[in-house]
Order: sequence, then C-alpha cells, then structure tokens
Amino acid sequence: MSNIIKIIEQDIIFLSYKEPNAEKNYADLLTKVPWAKRVDGVKGSDAAHKACAALSETEYFVTVDGDNIIDPKFLEIEIELDGTNFTEENVFSWCGNVHVNGLKYGNGGLKLWTRKFVNEMRTHENSDPNDVESKVEFCFDQRYYQFNECYSDSFTNATPEQAWRAGFREGVKMCLVQGAKVDDLIKIWWQNYHRLLIWCSVGADVENGIWSIMGAREGCYKTMCTDWDYANVRDFDWLSEYWETTHALAEPADMTKYINFLAQELREKCKLEIANLDPAGSRFFKTVYNNVPRSVRKKV
Repeated sequence: MSNIIKIIEQDIIFLSYKEPNAEKNYADLLTKVPWAKRVDGVKGSDAAHKACAALSETEYFVTVDGDNIIDPKFLEIEIELDGTNFTEENVFSWCGNVHVNGLKYGNGGLKLWTRKFVNEMRTHENSDPNDVESKVEFCFDQRYYQFNECYSDSFTNATPEQAWRAGFREGVKMCLVQGAKVDDLIKIWWQNYHRLLIWCSVGADVENGIWSIMGAREGCYKTMCTDWDYANVRDFDWLSEYWETTHALAEPADMTKYINFLAQELREKCKLEIANLDPAGSRFFKTVYNNVPRSVRKKV
C-alpha cells in the first residue's frame, strides 16, 4: 500500500500576529477550508509554531501565514513517500507569490510540518545562542524540503507599517548566508542576491509598495553598514516600536529623501545596483520577470 500524505486530511492552521488583513484572510480561508483552526497573537516564531503543534490533532499540519490567501488547488496535493527520498521526518514548504514585487519563493509560502519536528526544533527566540542558522530562519534543517510550486499569495501591503515590516525583514534575511552576516554581498547565494535587488527596487505600482521598498533598503543597510544586531528582525515587538519611533509620522518628502539616501549608500558601500522604478517600471518588471526554480543552482 502506498505511503501518501494527503493535504486535505491534515489540520490546517491559520497563524497570525498583528497582520492588519488577518481577519479578512482568515474569513477567506474558512470558505475554502471550513475545518481550519487558528493560532493568533503568540509572541515569537518558535513559540507560535509550537502552539500550532499543540492545537493540531494530526501528526502533519499545515500553517497558513496571516497575510496569505491560499489557492484551493493546494488541497488536492498528495505527497508520495514510497520510491522517493522523502521520509515521514520531512517538513515541506511551497512557494508563495509576493503581491508587492512578483517574487515566488519560500517567503509567505504554505508549510507542512510534523508535530515531532516542531516540538523538537529550537529556532528564532528559542535558538541556541551559538547556532546562527536558526536565529532568524527555519529552513536550514536537512529535513526541510522546498517545492517550486506556488499555492498562495502573500499580501503584505495592507498598511504602510505592514509593507515596511515585510520589506525590512527580507532586506535583512537576504543579506545572510546560512543565517550569518557576511562582509560582502557577493558572498550570498545568487538567487537571494537577485531577490534582494527586487525587494529593494520593485513595488511602486501597488498600494504602500514604496514602504516595502524602503523597508528592504533599510533592513539591508542596517545589516551591512551598521553594527545593529540583525537578530532583532525576528522580534515583531521590536519592529513595531522601531516603526512608531522612526517612520510612523514621517512626512512624504522626508520619506523620499530617506529612500534615495539608502539607495546611494547601498550602491556606494555594498555595490548593490538597485533601481528607482516608477509604477510603470514596476509593472513592466513583473510582466516580464521569470522566477527561476529553486532547484537551479548555477549562476546565470
């Protein structure tokens, strides 16, 4: 008898933490997955995922991020374990489509966990101080497998703060190699380098997209050009406080000046060839850009 994991037979858990569009997105999920459960407001990524594991009645469970809208076709997925390199220990992730800039990769994607894996992991706020790989990410465990297919859309731009936060977090994380800071961006994986360029350049065509661009540039700048502790990126309360004290009351002219300052600094200090695209330029980019599958390793 085949050993198959059927998505439709697993608990599906909506995981939210202060996303301004979470209620709308959860209501949408319930129209597609009436049995969906929810974990809301648990501080810390490690703790929040452990709360999902505790809530799940099935050994495998799916998490849907609070800014996500899922494609109902996801429910038709079946993962065959027999005759593959997959085992019951694997955790699976699918690509998410980032509405702001058109990127499709693990960010915002749907994930299929096991309770055992989640209960044993130590990541983010619960990570070992000597383990840089798990400071801000889950994905470096050898059992973690990324599919190239995309089954969700990530809407991170409902408000200026949400858009800035999403950009800032990726601006930081795309600068890292296996979770560690590097002294030169040429050392990061080529796909992450391209993604960093896109986060820092594309999105002026959507509501609040310019805040996302600014956030990505700022996250990259603080990581590469200052002594700021990049582990703060995992702390949503830190991010909220930083937003309130730094950007919440910013005037449009000051914001434009700051965005241009960040671009100049990143070009000069990090050799990062980002672009100041207008709305038409961003739309054009998303029309012609082809997301390269994760399995392609050779630099192009």
